[in-house]
Amino acid sequence: MKKDRKSFKKILCITALVPLLFLSACSGNGSSSSSNSGSGNATDEKAEVIKVGITAPMSGAAANWGITQEWVAKQAANEINEKGGVTVDGKKYIFEVVAYDNKYNSTGGAQVAQTLINKDKVKFIVGSVGSAPTQALQTLSEKAKILHFTSAWSPAIKGNDFPYTYTTLNTPNEVIDPLVTYILEQNKGLKSVAVINPNDASGLDTAKVALKVWKEKGLNIVVEDYYERGTTEFSQIVTKILAEKPDIIDLGGSPPGDAGLILKSLEEQGWDGVKLIGAGTSGDQLVEAAGEAAEGVYLGLAPDFTGDTATERQKDLAKRAKEEINETLNSISMQPYEAMMALKAAIDESGTLDSDKLKEALAKVEVDSSFGVTKFGGEDLYGFPQQLLLPVTVTQIIDGASVEVNRISTNQ
Repeated sequence: MKKDRKSFKKILCITALVPLLFLSACSGNGSSSSSNSGSGNATDEKAEVIKVGITAPMSGAAANWGITQEWVAKQAANEINEKGGVTVDGKKYIFEVVAYDNKYNSTGGAQVAQTLINKDKVKFIVGSVGSAPTQALQTLSEKAKILHFTSAWSPAIKGNDFPYTYTTLNTPNEVIDPLVTYILEQNKGLKSVAVINPNDASGLDTAKVALKVWKEKGLNIVVEDYYERGTTEFSQIVTKILAEKPDIIDLGGSPPGDAGLILKSLEEQGWDGVKLIGAGTSGDQLVEAAGEAAEGVYLGLAPDFTGDTATERQKDLAKRAKEEINETLNSISMQPYEAMMALKAAIDESGTLDSDKLKEALAKVEVDSSFGVTKFGGEDLYGFPQQLLLPVTVTQIIDGASVEVNRISTNQ
């Protein structure tokens, strides 16, 4: 009898345990990724996966760009996936983000391109940083007809020779004219400018556009100079510049570290004119590098994603990025978000994953970007609608803080 009771209790325990095990297994298999996890997965197990890639620096001085691009891309993927993903021919698809460190050079860019395209078999590239890595990627992506959305600054990556490349960040052609126009409106009577840039592709490309714009505005270009990246002593260059008595000094594509040293040298030599960095992406980094010498500097690519001018979507992403990965978002960080939303809009419009048909859709769709609804344009300049029309943000260092003073619409 005792034996029968023991057997009964054993069976009862096992019977009670089975549902718990079943529920535990179901919970594990069916768990959905939250917006915090950033995995880019969705709740629907029946959906197929579209892999999208990112090639960006995730180490070294530019690591913030890559780390934040990956995080932002995964937030965009989660946002799309949790709303059902995309549907093609009655089949549901969700997005998965794959990201690698391109070391911010052409060698690293070529290695990452090989991995993304040949190993991971990504269907699209939603983020690339750096002109040299992007050009390395294009040697493969264009031949494979892989749609590629980039933040690369160089005009050399655009045009009819690169029909599968789209820029979802403003470049010199979009930024410099509105920025210069605004500065001249705010500072009357300026007549001369010195244009200083790094002696590399990014600096030369920036200078080419800036020189054209300054001439069109009637300014006398008294200095056009280039320095080698890695330069740590700028006093002689600054002395040469100030000998020409410019009203404005345009530091073009100079990164915050270099610009900080130049600005300090300008302050030491007593110059206090108008200063701008067309490709300036981070006011905080500039203040850290230049200190009080950064006061008054205008930046062309440094939107404030936390202030009054930011959209609610931008504020939310910026807040969560700080909380989750302790990083500050900038314009380059946000580029993959715009790319993911452009890609979703094109797939929804065309009902296909075919790149050529998606190109047709991209030419006409409205994109729900972080800045608001916009579209692709720039056909007159690039040969086809290759540039996402985003506002040009004018930011200025005021009392040691980065303040967005204007957003100039380009969506016309």
